[in-house]
Amino acid sequence: MIQRINKMKRYLLIFAAAGLFFTSCKKADYQKILHDPTLYSRTVFALNDVVMGNNFTPPVASRNYAYANVAGYEVIAAGDPEHYKSLVGQLNGFKEVAKPGKDEAIDYEYASLLAFCRVGEAVTFPEGSLKFYTDSLHKIAVDHGMPSDMIANSENFAKDVATSILAWSKGDNYSQTRTMSKFAINDSAWRWVPTPPGYFEAVEPHWGEIRTMVMSNAKQYKVPPPPVFNITDKNSQYYKEVMYIKNTGDSLTKDQIHNADFWDDNPQKMNVSGHVMFITKKFSPPGHWLSIVGIGAQTVHADFNTTVCAYAKTSIALFDGFIESWAAKYIYKTVRPETIIDKYFDANWRPHLQTPPFPEYTCGHCTISASAAEALTSVLGDNVAYTDTSELQFGIKNRSFKSFRDAANETAWSRFYGGIHFHNSCVISNKFGRIVGDSVATRLVMKK
Repeated sequence: MIQRINKMKRYLLIFAAAGLFFTSCKKADYQKILHDPTLYSRTVFALNDVVMGNNFTPPVASRNYAYANVAGYEVIAAGDPEHYKSLVGQLNGFKEVAKPGKDEAIDYEYASLLAFCRVGEAVTFPEGSLKFYTDSLHKIAVDHGMPSDMIANSENFAKDVATSILAWSKGDNYSQTRTMSKFAINDSAWRWVPTPPGYFEAVEPHWGEIRTMVMSNAKQYKVPPPPVFNITDKNSQYYKEVMYIKNTGDSLTKDQIHNADFWDDNPQKMNVSGHVMFITKKFSPPGHWLSIVGIGAQTVHADFNTTVCAYAKTSIALFDGFIESWAAKYIYKTVRPETIIDKYFDANWRPHLQTPPFPEYTCGHCTISASAAEALTSVLGDNVAYTDTSELQFGIKNRSFKSFRDAANETAWSRFYGGIHFHNSCVISNKFGRIVGDSVATRLVMKK
């Protein structure tokens, strides 16, 4: 109950901060409020808050965001067909979407917000998790003079689009993977095993079997194998990779530490103090990148429709990026640096960041960051300099970037500085993330 009240207070503060707090006036200024692109960003943030609070893993989080943002985008494409093209026939398995009634008065921006919320809530499963938020949007429409027939039409169209998107989502193999086998542990020296402090089981070993959105399949792009496991030959690439990450981790600079902490994005960090264990939560990697979308859109003064397009395209790139990386992870099943260094070189060595519970190669964050950067650049433009304020709420100071690609490149270094990915893995993952993102950027026709 206390958590529910705190969430309500948070949403109230979101609206109040934007000057949207409810009034009893009937002045017809609903467009000024509901068509504000920053409101769509705050709506994405509201879903991000639900995802973070319910402990979704990064791959699953990417699915939550992708379907919700496609729903928001499809409403916009229906309302502005002169400038935006539906993704029907462009995304795998997406064959139809509801259309607006002929000559119906619909506020497409309002409907876009509601369609996003309906799908976002449905795929994150806590029923009613966004009800207070959507009720708030409805009250804004009423209190600020949107005609009653337009409210009804907009809400009905949002519901119809959401129904279409949810029907499409059910064919992506997600529900089937919930009951598939767990990752098998054995004593092969090169093979991944659980790591301290939680020793959690491997996350989403079958994510490579999820239907992609733009890629033809999870293995479309052939990721080369990692360096051959060899800790006896000091001239082998593997041995050099181990020494590189160990030596770097032993002498991190302040900026390298800040870099690693800023991009940590561990949604479930386990803290251990004596016999006390507790979890601290942060946005996962896709949540962080959706925050960047909002910052970037505001930086370039993007309008509502462009902002929605940017979120949708970036979310699709994140979704496919996770599938591509996770498929490689469970093909190669490679052990983490922490495991190797502890076993063969220094039993007391710990990486700066907490090692996440899945195989090392390839790096998920490096992949999806590069993928997101390509998609976002295709909508908002290159060389968009911005300051990322996403981590302030977690007590981590801002970092500034020359472009979205600059941020993705820094992310690749962050996983190396954090001690959780070998340098080769970061480089390869960044490369293939760009390939995935470029396929989304070039193959999807969205803004005409």
